[in-house]
Amino acid sequence: MNRDNIIELRHITKVFPAIVANDDISFAVGRGEIHAIVGENGAGKSTLMNMMYGLLQPTSGEILLEGKPVKIETSTKALALGLGMVHQHFMLVQDFTVLQNIILGSEITKGMVMDYGEARRRVMELSETYDLRIDPDKKVREISVPMQQRVEILKVLWRKAQIIIFDEPTAVLTPQEIDEFCQIALRLKEQGKTLLFISHKLNEVMRISDRVTVMRLGKVVCTKETSQTSEKDLAHLMVGRDVVLGGGQRTPVDASRQVLEIREVSVSSGGIKKLDHISLDVHPGEILGVIGIDGNGQDELVNAICGKVHPSQGEILLDGVSIRDKSIKEIKEMGLATVYEDRHKDGLVLKYSVQDNLILGYQDHPQFLRGKKLFLNPKAIKNNAQRLQKAFDIRCGSLDVFAGTLSGGNQQKIILAREVSAKPKLLMVVQPTRGLDMGAIEFVHDKVVEQRNAGCGVLLFSLELDEILQLSDRIAVIHNGKIIKTLDNQSVTRQQIGRYMLGVLDGEEEASE
Repeated sequence: MNRDNIIELRHITKVFPAIVANDDISFAVGRGEIHAIVGENGAGKSTLMNMMYGLLQPTSGEILLEGKPVKIETSTKALALGLGMVHQHFMLVQDFTVLQNIILGSEITKGMVMDYGEARRRVMELSETYDLRIDPDKKVREISVPMQQRVEILKVLWRKAQIIIFDEPTAVLTPQEIDEFCQIALRLKEQGKTLLFISHKLNEVMRISDRVTVMRLGKVVCTKETSQTSEKDLAHLMVGRDVVLGGGQRTPVDASRQVLEIREVSVSSGGIKKLDHISLDVHPGEILGVIGIDGNGQDELVNAICGKVHPSQGEILLDGVSIRDKSIKEIKEMGLATVYEDRHKDGLVLKYSVQDNLILGYQDHPQFLRGKKLFLNPKAIKNNAQRLQKAFDIRCGSLDVFAGTLSGGNQQKIILAREVSAKPKLLMVVQPTRGLDMGAIEFVHDKVVEQRNAGCGVLLFSLELDEILQLSDRIAVIHNGKIIKTLDNQSVTRQQIGRYMLGVLDGEEEASE
């Protein structure tokens, strides 16, 4: 197909000390198309986009815009050339209004004074043209995440961008909000804009892109028409082999008793009720997935279970024994293993060796001590590390290297290996695949299901609805500090769960019409 290419990359290479991030990258983007860029973490996607937006400079190669070579030294130059970027982490001033954020740095003046009246008129006209409804007078800290994304889009449109780069734009959105973003992207395309769309969510790539470029290990594997490929094909191209998420076969387990019972638990902070009479059960041999929009009480629920905070009311039982007033250490000894969301803060000591991290929190257990149990046993610690390294495919040059030098996937394998090897009654995993590439996600999923099949109860917290649907036997939806729905993961739709995440219960939509 002949295309009118608006931007073209020719033999782009970017070398950092000891690493080639982009290696001879060449591809073109057609005018008015949505072009997806996919690849695992470390594939070089972000480095490439940062060069296109002037945040980095290529070591060699050239960028052509409208057929002419251009040098993009800064983001200001990129905007002047018609390139805008909507970052995954929004670049907004929280205490400024929506209007102030949109025009910041590109204000309209009347003489020596900013003309807010004219700016407001033009911004509202722009929002109507692209159907991006906003309240210009609201402060950014007062508006929702998808509304903040609209503000970011209007910022680049205000600066007359013709090419817009989206970096993981749906990472923190609900299914309904993702639908809305997809509609916005298609409207931008209809208005003649060109979109570069970085994502690891292949269903969205298939849904809105015209073509997709696959990157692996800093190189372009191929560029394909989206209509001529599939999610499975793209995943294979990204990783170099078939990828199967969801952990595979489920084994029936006797789930007649409860390994975790949460009864009417409330937690308050600063006079605000963060958890409001929460009740949940987890059985041996099941995965209970907890899903909700970020900030609806998930952190407080995790902290109440592991002992970081104590409930103001209610009861928590682990294998029939109250843990409500127990310490973190006591609860761990009673059979709770936790894979925390922040692996650097709560999961590892980055300047400890791999083998030392593999006993962290369990270093006072008899098998790691010698003599009169006053000293660590180096041989036992090394044997433990060698065994877990093999079982969990922890890739490191040596077991003596600092954990902080490893990739995110290998760091997560250390934490999983350590916690699972303690043979817990309940495994609580919080955002276990955040920031991981597809190969590491597949591995984590397999290990979580392996624990479930062995009779361990698993409590999974994730903001990724796909992950919840792939792994969970049952799903609990949390909204505004309450569990508003618990359901079996059978014949449930993404849209249903998305409504529950927004606090809409069955029948409420019809009642409000």
